[in-house]
Order: sequence, then structure tokens, then C-alpha cells
Amino acid sequence: MWAMDQSRIRNLCIIAHIDHGKSTLTDRLLEYTGTVTQREMVEQVMDQMDLEREKGITIKAKAVRMLYRAQDGVEYELNLIDTPGHVDFTYEVSRALYACEGAILVVDATQGVEAQTLANLYLALEHNLTIVPVVNKIDLPSARPDDTAHELENLLDVPNEQIIRASAKEGTGTAQILEAIVSRIPPPRADPTLPLRALIFDSKYDSYKGVVAYVRAMDGELHKNEKLKLMSSGLEIEALEVGVFRPKMVASDMLGAGEVGYVATGLKNVRDIQVGDTITHVTNPASEPLPGFRPAKPMVFAGFYPVETNDYPLLRDALDKLKLSDASLAYVPETSAALGFGFRCGFLGLLHLEIVQERLEREYDLNLIATAPSVEYRVLKNDGDIITVDNPAEMPDAVEIAEIEEPWMNIQVFTPKEYIGPIMELVVARRGAYDKMEYLDEQRVMLSYVMPLSELIIDFYDQLKSRTRGYASLDYTFANYRVSNLVKLNVLVNEEPVDALSMIVHKDHAYPRGAALTKKLKEVIPSQMYPVPIQAAIGGHIIARETIRALRKDVLAKCYGGDISRKRKLLEKQKAGKKRMKRFGAVEIPQEAFMAVLKLGEGN
Repeated sequence: MWAMDQSRIRNLCIIAHIDHGKSTLTDRLLEYTGTVTQREMVEQVMDQMDLEREKGITIKAKAVRMLYRAQDGVEYELNLIDTPGHVDFTYEVSRALYACEGAILVVDATQGVEAQTLANLYLALEHNLTIVPVVNKIDLPSARPDDTAHELENLLDVPNEQIIRASAKEGTGTAQILEAIVSRIPPPRADPTLPLRALIFDSKYDSYKGVVAYVRAMDGELHKNEKLKLMSSGLEIEALEVGVFRPKMVASDMLGAGEVGYVATGLKNVRDIQVGDTITHVTNPASEPLPGFRPAKPMVFAGFYPVETNDYPLLRDALDKLKLSDASLAYVPETSAALGFGFRCGFLGLLHLEIVQERLEREYDLNLIATAPSVEYRVLKNDGDIITVDNPAEMPDAVEIAEIEEPWMNIQVFTPKEYIGPIMELVVARRGAYDKMEYLDEQRVMLSYVMPLSELIIDFYDQLKSRTRGYASLDYTFANYRVSNLVKLNVLVNEEPVDALSMIVHKDHAYPRGAALTKKLKEVIPSQMYPVPIQAAIGGHIIARETIRALRKDVLAKCYGGDISRKRKLLEKQKAGKKRMKRFGAVEIPQEAFMAVLKLGEGN
């Protein structure tokens, strides 16, 4: 297959907030250019996972090549990279943007500009991408296309007539978008004579071809059966197959400079091919890799345990298989006195955690208990050692600790101005510190704060949505590590510590958290034949206690009158029996108890 003349190649992506119509617009472009026939057409062609279709989000990046004959009669090659919109996948998005020269910015005419749209737009502008603004969903009765266009005009400093009004559902504006891509987005500036440098912007595992890397040839050309190497690890691979996406994989002999396609490597581990890495030739390597590469780093950690202990090998196999399609998932085996054998897993963020848990339960038919998410703390011990702790159960004793650092995030909340008060109240209750406030227009405001990640991951987003009736949107990025006055809160049930319920909290919040948790556990743990104390403790100091009252058998039912000593004797016998039972009895803790940690009220 011959390489297209570089001046007729356009590499682009679509930037949009969740549910603003990105996948539907992609469908229309594929239809209009004849890339997908009417017979093959299904809604959200690019979203192949059930979860992606159900949630209306893109989880994995994809690519597709379209051929479009423009009004000037010239045929162009359009390489569209479909990126995730959620903040958890920001790094993957940044690499996909680096592979493009332009971006279509899709904004819902009923919602206006949202947090993640703006976050990804700033990323695109940092990479000097040409932006084609599109106001979508103009067919809806509640659409405000002129107001939204005015917002984009101010945001991008572009004339109003360059903003395209479209309805991806009805196909309105598709032709204008394609013409704008061809006329406004510049062709790639790649030199075919230089040594090969191909950027990996995603990868997936194929049982026949091994790991398939999705690449963009920045310089040089990539031919089939060539010996290649990865510049970050020095690992040598062979290009078993080279090809393009239309949208299924179609093999070809080569990828020309500036083109987007795939390389099948035959590797068995997705971990070997990392997003952002550079591929070059073994014989004539490039002198330096493309900038911006960093290995994926988990931010949120949680324990996954099978409800049925016998399912542990199945959970291990399921995680191994899932890892083949998700290189950013990290996990190590761990044991818990309360929950048995399981795995400590690391995720990019909360959405990533939710997706992995749902995929394990659906695709591998597992019944799981997930512990409360936690973050990675840096602990400086008195002997000068610095350790990282992502599991509260592994936190050293308070006497050994000099100081604890926790990750803080920069957060931006976009909201209608009438909700400023409730949002400020919520963030301050979660130890957030105010940074700045900007009015985007007469109605909408951007509030900036710094707050601890540990406060952000436990139902902050749900609280934000409920306080603003769903109108606020949130974006966050890592800021730094800061020293905080943190303590480990232990939970004891029947005077036995339950490691899976322990958490790390700020000292000022320890009492309300402990009191709320013991109260909640009292509701969900079933009564026994003896009283069960539930205690929250910091070190050896009990800070809150609730008692589950015993189920009581009426041993005096048989005594009709008679001497009081007879009744006392029966009661003493019952008391002794309960005491013995309490010593040997094991309290079964239901799954709801572990979920209770996630659902502590917002006031805590």
C-alpha cells in the first residue's frame, strides 16, 4: 500500500465532556466518508465495550482512518483518534493529542462548556493544536446554540462564523465539519528521511498478534518485518504486522511519515509497551525519544476480595487477563484477617476503579468485596526511613512515625453562580483551601481549590452533584505532597481489630468519623446471642463506642412465682453462658459493613 502525500494527511481528535455527543459525531463522520457501510453501522461504532455504551463514555482510545474527497476534488486522509474524556485518563489523552495537529471541540448546546472539556482544551492548546469549535445538539428544544457559541467565541477568541452548529444525531453540519478539518487543520510536519520515531498512544492485547501498539509515525517510515526497539526500555521487537484502522485493523506494508496506524509486536505482556514511549529502528536508531513520556502511576488503591474464598484463583486469573488490555492496572496479593486472601489494586482514579470492578464482576462472573479506596502516603519514621503506605492496615504505630505526607490535588469546579455557597461549604468541610474564583460569563463560575486526594475519593463527587442538582462539573490534577496531622483509625468488633475497616484520617476529623462509623456498623452488623461492642480507636485510645444489644432468651418464662433465688440462679447461669460465648464467638461481618466506610455522611 502506497503512502499518502503528506500535504493531504490530517491527524485530529475530538475533545468533549462526557455525554456531549463525541461518539455520535464520530459515527456521522464515518458514515459520511463511507468508511463504514450502512449495513455495518451501529450506534457508537468506536465504543466496543458494553460498559462504554452503557455509561456513554469512552474508556479506551481508538483510531480510524477515513478517506474524504473534499469540495476542491482532492482526496484527503483523515486519521481520527478517539480519546477518553474523563479526568482519570488525562495522560493517555495528552499522548493522543501529541499525535495530532488539530482537534474538534464539541460542546453541548444545552450544557455549555464543562470542566473536563476545558481541561482537555487547555491540554490541546499546550500542544499547539488547531481547534475547530462545534456546538452540538442544536436540535434539542432546550438548546442555546447562540449563547454557547458566544461562550466559545470568548474562550477561543475566534470569530462567530467559524463556530459550526451541528446535530450529530440528525447529521446536520457534518459536511461543514469535514471541510473545516481539511481547510483549517495543517498537515503533519514529519520528515521521511530521518530515523524512525513512532509515538505509542495506546495498546491492546490480541490473542493471535500479541500486543498491538497504536502508533503515529512522527519521523521516518515503518515497514513490515523490520527490527524495532522501544526507547525507554531498550526492548527489541519485530513488526510482525503493520496496518491502519478502517475502523477494523487492515494490514498494509508500511506506515509513512505523519500517518497513524498499528504495529503487531507478538509480545505477550502489555506492560512492555507503555503509552507515550517511542519506537525506533534497531539498525538506524533515533538519537533521542519523543518528549513527555512517563510511566502510568496509580493514584487510588483498594483491596479486592472474593466473597467466596474458593474464588481466589479465579480472581487472580481474571486480573491477569484484564491486565492484558489495561496496562495502567497494578495489583499485588494481600491477606486480611477479616476478608481472607485478595489483591491490593492500584488505579488511575475513582472511575478507573469502578470500571475495573464492574468488568471483573461482569466479564469474569465474580462476586467481590472492595475495601474503601485509599491513597499513597509517604511516612517518615523516627529512624529516618521513608516508606510509602497505600493500605491503612500497614501504617506503622504512631510512636514510630515522625511525620506523614499525603497527596494534594488542584481542583476546578464549574458551576452556576447560585451554588457557590454550598460548594464552598462542602470543600472547606473536606479540608480544601481556596485558591481563586473566575466568572466564565454572567451565570457560570470556575472555583479553584487545593484539597487532599483522600477527601476527594470518598463520595465528594456525589455530594457535589447533589448540592448543585447535577449542574457542577469537576476536574482535578495532582499538585504535591504535604505534611498533614494524620492518624490511623482502627475499628474493633467484639474487641478484635478488623484490618479491612481501618482508615487514615486527619486528627481533627477522627472523632466525628469514628462516631459515624461505629453508629453505621451498629446498623449493619446482625445481633448475636451476646452483646457486641463496636469501638473506634487511635492507638490504644478508644474514641467512640456503640454496643449491639444481645438477642435475649427469656429464661424466666418457666418460673411461675417461687423464690427469687431460683430466678437469680437462672439469670446468673445465662450470664455465664453469654460470657463464654462472647469469648469464643466469631462475629460475621456482612459486606454492607465494608461499604459503610464509603458512605459516611458528608459532614464528617
